[in-house]
Amino acid sequence: MADQNGPNQADEKGLDLLKGIGAVLLGKSTDAETMTLIEQQNELISDLNLIEDAHERLSALTSYVSRTKLPDDMKSDELIVSGCISRVWVKGELKDGLTRFYCAADSPMVAGLVALLCDLYSGVTSQEAAEIEPEVWQKCGFLKILTPTRLNGLSAVRGRIKELSLNWC
Repeated sequence: MADQNGPNQADEKGLDLLKGIGAVLLGKSTDAETMTLIEQQNELISDLNLIEDAHERLSALTSYVSRTKLPDDMKSDELIVSGCISRVWVKGELKDGLTRFYCAADSPMVAGLVALLCDLYSGVTSQEAAEIEPEVWQKCGFLKILTPTRLNGLSAVRGRIKELSLNWC
């Protein structure tokens, strides 16, 4: 715990760890282009689990928002994902045989969660994006702290990503 003179050694280690995780989250592994979606997801889970507290892990997801941000001028009613309490927009494209997803959400926490999904399923084949389900919610302890409503919304976003991917197969 920090004293009046500033952070102690444990606080500094935690801060360094969070900075390192932030750097990892802001850029996929340099080997991501040759990794399968399963390998990328396992690396993501491993990296996120370096943050011991699940709530802090959840907070770290905001670093994904800038990577997958859907510009305001591209938000349209047909991109809104039904089944989400917050308004969530998801747009996808297939370029050079690989998927790319962009998103936005009204709620900052939802924006981070949805951005994680969009980033996870970007840069992979449409077949992988259609077939491989996210394990990050369970393996990072998010199922214990997210409400059923949020989990239903994330399921709807996954459904949209899957639907778009199947259309490209």
